[in-house]
Amino acid sequence: MNHLVQITKADGTSEPFEEGKLIKSLQRVHATPEMINVIVTQVEAGMRPNMTTSEIYRHAFSLLRKQAAPIAIKYSVRRALLELGPDGFPFEKFVARVFKMWGYETLTDQEVMGGCVPHEIDVVAWKGNELAMVEAKFHNGIGLSSDIKVTLYVKARFDDIAGINFDYDGKVRQLSERWLVTNTKFTDRAIHYGECAKLRMLGWNYPAKNNMHDIIEQNGLHPITCISSLTRDQKRDIIGRNILTCVDLIGTPQTLHDIGIKPEIAEHIIHEAQMIIEAAK
Repeated sequence: MNHLVQITKADGTSEPFEEGKLIKSLQRVHATPEMINVIVTQVEAGMRPNMTTSEIYRHAFSLLRKQAAPIAIKYSVRRALLELGPDGFPFEKFVARVFKMWGYETLTDQEVMGGCVPHEIDVVAWKGNELAMVEAKFHNGIGLSSDIKVTLYVKARFDDIAGINFDYDGKVRQLSERWLVTNTKFTDRAIHYGECAKLRMLGWNYPAKNNMHDIIEQNGLHPITCISSLTRDQKRDIIGRNILTCVDLIGTPQTLHDIGIKPEIAEHIIHEAQMIIEAAK
């Protein structure tokens, strides 16, 4: 019966509730069949017309957390990326953190002069003779995607920058890697054009291997917004101190003291951060 209930997607449109989508999302984080059966049954029992996908997610997550906290953490990672908003600046820093993990030196929020006009570049990264420039496209909703207009725009900007000498870290380099990174998905047309135009693209589900989700899970780069024992204001304060990931917070526990968190609570937060990383292994 609940299959006929209309729910509201992140983009405001409606569609019938599909049990299969909820099941697949739980399977992806390796919830057991028994857990999935219990969660789906309880979620469907609480369904009401025009319920939002976010409400359904929160209900499923709360049920999952009661049964298996480590699995619930995996289920929350995609939403945690959204919490880096509402603006895109923390996401730019997060993208820079990924490039640092790859061995690059990085700068964010740079203005460079192209052949015709100046351009604001979200992340500039370099190592050896390589110079990468990155457009970090942040969306506030899971249902929002980077479409072909984004890839066309980014390609045009990089074309204006190509062939120009830039001095980073005392060495002259030219643009060698063009990147478009998003916290959600790309449309099929955006992917087709980006591949044809030689853009290197990274999104939640693209490429099929080593996408954003894989990179986070495999390298322990879970955003601190995964930590449920931090308040929203505390998360904002920590992000403002340029600490974006759980692994970095574990390495700088003094940060929690600096923002006024009591030692016993700080210990619990660090334990949760460690559990989040371990749950991905």
